[in-house]
Amino acid sequence: AAPDGFTLTYPRPLEVPLGKAYAAIPAIDRWWNGAHTYSGNAANLSLGVEAGGCFCERWKDAAGRDNSVRHGVVLMALHDQAVRLEGALGPLQGMGVNAVLSIGTRTEAAGTVLTMVYKVNGSAASGLDTLAPAVDAVIGEQFARLCSYAATGRPTPP
Repeated sequence: AAPDGFTLTYPRPLEVPLGKAYAAIPAIDRWWNGAHTYSGNAANLSLGVEAGGCFCERWKDAAGRDNSVRHGVVLMALHDQAVRLEGALGPLQGMGVNAVLSIGTRTEAAGTVLTMVYKVNGSAASGLDTLAPAVDAVIGEQFARLCSYAATGRPTPP
């Protein structure tokens, strides 16, 4: 991490077929922690896995008004290989930084290696090195939940 950027990388081998691991990625409403959404409910998330697709959140507030957030836009979707999104998540969204989240799958030994890489860049005035540990905690949690969901169908281990 540096004041102008950081990279977070998470690899994990899973004993599941490649297709199963890849199919878990767009089911973001099933594995993302709702505590890290604007609405407080992961069921309001969706991820359109095609170029231009939206990682979006939509919900109605207590008065019945529509609310929405575009967390990211899909830059690339390669079936059974990778999904890449452009999007500064959470508080980074208001900072004017550039961020890319890549989730990849590859066959290895008796299963699949699932990886997540989050690259964030901005001006040195952004002080991204001081934010990196908190972002690491949140993104690392989401990756662990994705891995658990891909392997067990549940976002957290039993």
